[in-house]
Amino acid sequence: MALRFFLIEDDPVVRKMLEKLIHESGLGEVVGCAEDGLNVRAADLLHVDVVLIDLLMPGRDGIQTMKALRQEGFRGTFIMISQVENKEMIGQAYLHGIDTYIQKPINRYEVLSVLKRVADHLSAVRSLESIRQVLKGLEPQTADTAVSKPSVMEQQAEQLLLLLGVAGEAGSADVLLVVRWLAEQEAKGQPVRELPPLKELYAELVEREYGLPPGETAKEARAMEQRIRRLVLQAFTHLASLGLTDYTNPTFEHFAPRLFDFGDIRRRMNELERGQMETECRMNVRKFLTAFFFELKRV
Repeated sequence: MALRFFLIEDDPVVRKMLEKLIHESGLGEVVGCAEDGLNVRAADLLHVDVVLIDLLMPGRDGIQTMKALRQEGFRGTFIMISQVENKEMIGQAYLHGIDTYIQKPINRYEVLSVLKRVADHLSAVRSLESIRQVLKGLEPQTADTAVSKPSVMEQQAEQLLLLLGVAGEAGSADVLLVVRWLAEQEAKGQPVRELPPLKELYAELVEREYGLPPGETAKEARAMEQRIRRLVLQAFTHLASLGLTDYTNPTFEHFAPRLFDFGDIRRRMNELERGQMETECRMNVRKFLTAFFFELKRV
């Protein structure tokens, strides 16, 4: 798949090197360049797939530029170019939307590896979207179709739980119930923008799935709450551990800032580095479940 790249980099030598590497790689073409982020607008990036952007630039730095472009509606991929090794600054970049980063000084093999990984990911996303559109056109819109979609999404959820290192957790079955409930709401034409209070949701799921008497329903709903909380904590620690081992790990890069507050992820990494097994971070279970579901929709 030929990608369209845009370079925002104040060093003309680096711009030239990146343009040469992109051309030689056969992954696509550079369709535009800018020496800073001050004069770049989302309207300039209408047909751009990937923006390579310098972290430190005069006038407006890379993070400020990304925030502005996102607010203007740009939905493409950002790759940060950074000579900074400070984890706090790189963490801020992830928090504001980069998909991965390239360390300066520019290394040919690192650049090609990163670009190839991003190209493969975007190609997979586009292929899945094409298949989804074809199937959508072929399938009759019946009640049976609506029922089949959640089961497909549940399979995707199981794969994602495996990727997050929590497939064996007791709460994984409960998360699948939440995914099924959310998928059913969408199938009814009632997409959920924000989850209801979790205690109410758990009680509804328990009552529907198990048909228990009121007293037992409340007890099982509390147990479900604890199981899901433990799963979320395990996923949180797993991602932090991946980041501590390798900040460029693709699972860490993609999911850490999407499923959790990245500031909390950084704090957990520091805790693990100190050998602290228990975390002082508070888990936002609602955010995790909502983001988890939206990640399934991206597949």
